[in-house]
Amino acid sequence: MQAGIALGNIATVLSVPSEEAGIVSELKAGSEEAFNWLIAKYHQPIYSLIARTIPDPADAADLTQDVFIKIYRGINGFNGDSSLRTWIYRIALREASNQRRWWGRHKRQEVTIEAEFGETNDGQPLCLKDTLVDAHDSPFDCAAQEEVRARVEEELRQIPEPFHAVVVLRDIEGFSYEEVAEILGVNLGTVKSRLMRGRAFLKARLAGFAEAAAKRPSSGFQPIETLAMSVKGAK
Repeated sequence: MQAGIALGNIATVLSVPSEEAGIVSELKAGSEEAFNWLIAKYHQPIYSLIARTIPDPADAADLTQDVFIKIYRGINGFNGDSSLRTWIYRIALREASNQRRWWGRHKRQEVTIEAEFGETNDGQPLCLKDTLVDAHDSPFDCAAQEEVRARVEEELRQIPEPFHAVVVLRDIEGFSYEEVAEILGVNLGTVKSRLMRGRAFLKARLAGFAEAAAKRPSSGFQPIETLAMSVKGAK
């Protein structure tokens, strides 16, 4: 395979598992076309994976860029023990987990809505809650699905490791049990056990929200067992 292979040919090559070595060779040879193709194919799914761990979109975008830099610098260390796809996801997951731990140690203290941060024109204390008053009608009816998606995304981030990674890879990214096991370097039984515990944790976190939302008229709320499906459209 020549170093100047076209992007369309690269896509054809990678579609045949037995010829994956060809694209890897191009990457190791420093082919700009091959690396551009790799970014085009994996940027969005890798960003989606990271964004479900890192709450700030800008931080998630920066970390996604860092992941591809690590892929570029580390491709010569790829020895084919796993597929290229699982190797890439393994790097992304490791970086996201490291960043998540850093965020847990350094995140700012939450500010209560009762906190005073200034004064009104007549000299009275001004609290954060005073700025949150909205005289308009509730936007729930036109944004119910977005609320559900956002809530599930938030609660997904609260699932502790190592269960978080399994839930995201299996239920959101759609990897098979075997692929999840390969990415995480654990056996199949461990994957299934962690997935069961992660799902239970998420269900417990969402129970109150599900009960309240289901009581709202015309909410169109989904059963809690299918809530994770609502975030797939955000990929």
